[in-house]
Amino acid sequence: MRDDIVLKALFFIEQVALFFILLATLYAFGEEIMLIIKNRHVSLSDLLLLFIYMEVIAMIGIYYEDHALPIRYPIYIAIIALARFLILDSKDLSWYAMMGVGATILILTIAIFVHRYGSIKLPYKSRRSSIKSDPD
Repeated sequence: MRDDIVLKALFFIEQVALFFILLATLYAFGEEIMLIIKNRHVSLSDLLLLFIYMEVIAMIGIYYEDHALPIRYPIYIAIIALARFLILDSKDLSWYAMMGVGATILILTIAIFVHRYGSIKLPYKSRRSSIKSDPD
């Protein structure tokens, strides 16, 4: 009984937090669009920032649908953020820093491929599907 109350409270807090994250992301997305319209100029860094916002929105949608956070989406967001960082600050970065950011992007990309390969070759039953199929 007490566990049910705690789980329901955690679920409610989680839903409220996700809703506020969604609102904040939509607000930031709208601000970026308004800035692009105001400046009458779209740069690559603007587009990458919009892609980051889109990935966050997609991640929230998937979380609402599946109640699980796929590991790939935060990695996609990190790759896009690092690419945007390189584009914006490349003139101020040393050669070593640029190589470090590039190597980080490569490692994250390899991590996505390894994760995708593992999920295809070694699929696992989700906890939800095993609970639903449980005869008890």
